[in-house]
Amino acid sequence: MIAERHAAVVCQAAAVLLEYPGEAIQERIPLVAGAVAVMPEGTARTALHRFLGHYATARPRDLAEHYVATFDRRRRCCLYLTWWTDGETRRRGQALATLKDRYRRHGVELGGNELPDYLPVVLEYTATGNLTDGLALLQEHRAGIELLRLALADAGSQYTTVVEAVCALLPGPSPQDRAAAQRLARTGPPQETVGLELQPFGPATSGGARR
Repeated sequence: MIAERHAAVVCQAAAVLLEYPGEAIQERIPLVAGAVAVMPEGTARTALHRFLGHYATARPRDLAEHYVATFDRRRRCCLYLTWWTDGETRRRGQALATLKDRYRRHGVELGGNELPDYLPVVLEYTATGNLTDGLALLQEHRAGIELLRLALADAGSQYTTVVEAVCALLPGPSPQDRAAAQRLARTGPPQETVGLELQPFGPATSGGARR
């Protein structure tokens, strides 16, 4: 598991990289790359560095088309964490309301059009809102995040490496296949969590699915 003082860097970097690669996000890439470059060697740094290398060489149009093809057109590459636990059911509405209340208790208010289970929002909350609670939230949704990682790998997407970096923050090894991830969903992840003081990049506003 990554050292605690670098976890916020990973969360903030992943929050940016998992957003639609529009102009505003592309302007933040040098800052992200600089923060990742000074991290110590490890799984998370290697994974993020690999994705940033791809980002640096791809045409903006190709990046945008790949993002849409991956996250908008592939149901199994869903960035909304409660979809993995509740699907399109009434339970999901209650889960979203509970999650918003959870953020509010820690002093974070989302915009009216921002869904609180959107993975980049969860990652920004973890990095700049409440790190301890954010890491616990990611751990609670470990199975869905791992299933997302496996779906991205099946699709041959470069975004696999970004999710791998997030998974590297969490206790225990990642499941190696879908059956193992589904067992994780049934039994629950380990209860160990990590914490940290560092908040890189300065204040950030939660983005939601910005296009």
